[in-house]
Amino acid sequence: MASKLTNVFGSTRSVLGVMDMANKPLKVIPENYIRPEMEPSIQSDIGNPLPAIPIVDLKSLVSDGQFKRTELEKLYSTCKDWGFFQVINHGVSPQLLEKLKLEVEKFFQLPTEEKMKYEIKPGDVQGYGTVIRSEDQKLDWGDRCYMVINPVHRRKPYLLPKFPPSFRDTLESYFSEVRKLAMTLLGLLGKAINMDLKEVEDIFDDGMQSIRMTYYPPCPKPEHVIGLTPHSDATGITIVHQVNGVEGLEIKKDGAWIPILSNGAYTSIEHRAAVNKERERISVAMFFNPKFEAEIGPVKSLLSPETPPLFKRMLMEDYFKDFFSSNLNGKAHLEKMRIQCVERDRGEKVETQIQ
Repeated sequence: MASKLTNVFGSTRSVLGVMDMANKPLKVIPENYIRPEMEPSIQSDIGNPLPAIPIVDLKSLVSDGQFKRTELEKLYSTCKDWGFFQVINHGVSPQLLEKLKLEVEKFFQLPTEEKMKYEIKPGDVQGYGTVIRSEDQKLDWGDRCYMVINPVHRRKPYLLPKFPPSFRDTLESYFSEVRKLAMTLLGLLGKAINMDLKEVEDIFDDGMQSIRMTYYPPCPKPEHVIGLTPHSDATGITIVHQVNGVEGLEIKKDGAWIPILSNGAYTSIEHRAAVNKERERISVAMFFNPKFEAEIGPVKSLLSPETPPLFKRMLMEDYFKDFFSSNLNGKAHLEKMRIQCVERDRGEKVETQIQ
């Protein structure tokens, strides 16, 4: 079955990225990579320690111990206040993660002509490289490969099926383990807000899943560039693995950028990727969404006269295409779905959709 996602993103082209440029002596950073508008991140010192990133122990959450309810309440408050957490005891094999690290590093070190086999095709967003939508577009300091992996019939035949066999097999094993983790977390997140578990399964089981692998080369002036433009994800849940242990992921909390050392019940956190001056950084992000044919919006079991919908409803496929039809831009895409209340002269509230 042919994918319906081809040629729906307007007139686009792509560039392969910055690895070749970064491997050469670089005295001046090209203008289209310089980002003077970027806000600085918080710097930690003795008098100003960084806020502690929440840690969720999955083993405690799924056990039958007496602290399970306490851990579930902790998960709820973490997602509501932060929209971001680190998972420990997640169950993904350490041996698999090490193998993934070696395979991803090997992939990005392939000659450019080899990686060009997976280059993003005109009018699409899947593949290796960066999508270019305008001549004056500012570029991220990173090379990436993005692709839809589920449903299987939507996989591009020139991407994952053509990867080196060892890399392909490792990715398939990783997909399987992280998919189990994602469904467990989604079930717990639903339970924490009293959502019917069947609703979670109906929406997300065998849903739209994708992966983005990114290589951020060192930059002589990292304060002038950005690895990944600030944005919030158009996903149900995103699971990020910082492959080689080099920090760079930052989240925006209470108006400040912090580096990482549900009908509005949970926060969709704005985040970005910073660049290191001396070391490359590699990350693998997996995105889990509802089925393409599913209608997304506030879960009906959570709505009542006291808790009206805060967001409009639309088909997942339309939401996906809408998200990728424009450049990443903070939380702008999510806000387009928000319902705004307008007061009439007689005091009656009218719900309108922000466009």
